[in-house]
Amino acid sequence: MPKINGNEIRPGNVLEHNGGLWVAVKADHVKPGKGGAFAQVELRNLRNGSKLNERFRSADKVEKVRLEQRDQQFLYETDGMLVFMDTETYDQIELPAEILGERRPFLQDGMTVQIEYYENEALSATLPQKVTCTVAQTEPVVKGQTAANSFKPAILDNGVKVMVPPFVGPDEKIVVNTETMEYSERA
Repeated sequence: MPKINGNEIRPGNVLEHNGGLWVAVKADHVKPGKGGAFAQVELRNLRNGSKLNERFRSADKVEKVRLEQRDQQFLYETDGMLVFMDTETYDQIELPAEILGERRPFLQDGMTVQIEYYENEALSATLPQKVTCTVAQTEPVVKGQTAANSFKPAILDNGVKVMVPPFVGPDEKIVVNTETMEYSERA
């Protein structure tokens, strides 16, 4: 694994530190009046989610880890476990539903999900950025309401609440951004 200097750490980098795998969430470079500059880095453990604030000087060496990304197809859920299939080898793996966190309701049958592996251990799963959902219920469309930034609450078919523009009615298909969990466009 390549070693990088402490001042080269960027958000999103995966590091091996103190015997664990950590992802850099924030990295601030600090130059105090006295002493040398350092990078103040907020780290999140990929295995248990714990957080850690650490200081790295430019002379400190840390191991940068490369994760292997594989596209896998979602098959079904059983007893809180999500079953995915590798589209090339047809191998099936089970991952806990918590791996998706609050984005779990957006997972649909047959959806292709990007799973990151370290050696043969699955560490994280990423849904596609945009997902099509159906509006289950919302307030009726009001004619003549054309205010630029007015949004109304809507409940989607998967139970998630999002804010939608006033022209979107019940049973319409909309595209939702899974990263921000916000309305993106009509489908």
